[in-house]
Amino acid sequence: MPEAIVTPIDDGAYWRVTFSNTKGNILDRGMMGRLSQVFRDASRTPHLKALCLEGAGRHFSFGASVQEHLPGEVESMFAAFHDLAFAMLDCEVVTMAAVRGQCLGGGLEVAILCDRLVAAPDTAFAQPEIVLGVFAPIASIALADRVGRVNAADLCLTGRTIDAGTAHDMGLVDAIEADPAEAALSWARTHFGPRSASSLRHAVRAVRSNLTARLRAELPLLEQQYLKQLMSTADAVEGLTAFIDKRPAEWRHA
Repeated sequence: MPEAIVTPIDDGAYWRVTFSNTKGNILDRGMMGRLSQVFRDASRTPHLKALCLEGAGRHFSFGASVQEHLPGEVESMFAAFHDLAFAMLDCEVVTMAAVRGQCLGGGLEVAILCDRLVAAPDTAFAQPEIVLGVFAPIASIALADRVGRVNAADLCLTGRTIDAGTAHDMGLVDAIEADPAEAALSWARTHFGPRSASSLRHAVRAVRSNLTARLRAELPLLEQQYLKQLMSTADAVEGLTAFIDKRPAEWRHA
């Protein structure tokens, strides 16, 4: 059962949010809905300054449900995912991702929408949608904000996996720590403890304004490309089906 547990810290000035859904914390529609509600609750909590998001267990997230990428499912999955993305961006508190284990696909898209990303040394990152014959709409827009156009293209077009050190070198990761959640919260206490929560919210809205505006303008266009063009190809359906069937894809290149 998908769940997101909120643990208030320091009289509620900070939240530690732990989400769980199967061993890989799959981001299915149910999980996305629960996380969206957490961010909406955070936006209505005036004294909250920062929120630290982490996956339960060994991994941050294996990504969005592959089954929910199939025709007939992907439309509602996209609606839930984009609702989560804008709930995160519209939540005017500092957001931090504490990442360990696997951080893949939709899980990485959630992490890069946070203001700070702290990783454990054993973390592995990938944007592997192309391996399944599809692409990642949110990462296609937002990833370059963190790592630049060349590195974003590398990750989105190759689908390769990188380690925490490589991710730090390209700017994807802000810090590598043995306990990323504790490190993120310590950083938040140091920098935001003396600050006005109200003023901090205005600053957060300001620094996110460009990304938020671009996502609102560009994401619907990429969604239409995905749903109307990509999903009409044989290879997109084949790649997803092959992954579910645990077999190599047989590409038709069409």
